[in-house]
Parts: sequence; C-alpha cells; structure tokens
Amino acid sequence: MDNTGVSISDGDIISRSLDQGAVFAEIYDRHERAVYRYAVSRLGATHADDVTSETFLVAFDRRESFSGSGDARPWLLGIATTLMKRHVRLEVKAWKGLLASDLGQISIDEFDVIDQRLDARTITKRMGKALARLPAGDRDVLLLHTYGDLSYEAIGDALSIPVGTVRSRLNRARRKLRTAIDPAAGLDTKEDHGRDLAPSPSTK
Repeated sequence: MDNTGVSISDGDIISRSLDQGAVFAEIYDRHERAVYRYAVSRLGATHADDVTSETFLVAFDRRESFSGSGDARPWLLGIATTLMKRHVRLEVKAWKGLLASDLGQISIDEFDVIDQRLDARTITKRMGKALARLPAGDRDVLLLHTYGDLSYEAIGDALSIPVGTVRSRLNRARRKLRTAIDPAAGLDTKEDHGRDLAPSPSTK
C-alpha cells in the first residue's frame, strides 16, 4: 500500500524492484508465512526455514522472469516446490511416518470414500505409503492444492503446466489415495465418477 492508501499489486512491486532492489522486501513481508507454512507441511520445521529463505533469494535473483501482474504466491510456491526436490528422500520418509495427528492436514474430506470401519492408524499408514509412492508431479499438484491453498489455475502458473494437466494429476493422485486407503471404495469411485477422473482432452 502506498502513502495514498492505494494497495499496490505484487506485480507492481516486483517491477519497481528491478530498479530499487530494496522494494522486494515487501514481497517477503507479504508472502513469507505462506511459503513457510507450505515448506513446514511438506518437510517439517527443521528444513522449512532454509527452504523459505532460499525461495526468496532465488525469487529476487529471478524477479525479471515474473510475468504476472497480481499475486506472486503461485510463483513463489513454484520456486519452493522446485527447491524441495533436493529433499525428496526426507519427504518420502516423512510420509511413511505420517502421524494420525497429521491426517487432518490432507484434505481427506474431499475424498469422501473413507470406510468408517477403518481405524485412524490404518488410514494413516496407508495414506502415508500412498503419498510416498505418488509420482512427484502428481504429489506436487496435490500438495500445492492442499497445503498451498492454490486454485487449479494458480497451480498451473506455479508449475508452468496447463490447467488440464493440473486437473488430470490432481484427480489421479486423489484416486490413488482413495484406492490405497480403501481399495473397494477406490474402485467404486472410479466407476461412479469416471468422467471427473478422466484426464483432460488437452493432456496426454
């Protein structure tokens, strides 16, 4: 917000920072918490600080490449996602050791196929293993949607992929998690909602 009380977009701030580097600090102030929360959710607090700091260092160095005009959050979370690839073993280990207390962080209500006969420990164990086995691209889309709270369009911007690919990957990831948690429910869901789960015609 400038001294007239008018809110300035992220795009305007980044544009100004090309000549006045210190202005970029406003982007950090606006989005540091969102990037940190995303990193914590995926890697835990031990590595989240480093990933967050490096995300903004990379963003500053590459600020000329920012092509948006509004919210910089998808761009920043995309950078963070790329940086976290070096920690893939750590993340996979974390998913396999997923605690029941962490279960609620995954948008389990969206799956709507959990068999009430399964106890929390069973669900957690199966989900953790399924998350660890997901292809990296599918997992990134799922977690940007769940932990990054990004729309399909914003995820596409973050990962530089078409929206149709986002939908396809997200549906595929959800289907695999459903099936892992309750194989019978996963099959029923595929039959009942095949149209929703099918890849977009615009993707391969």
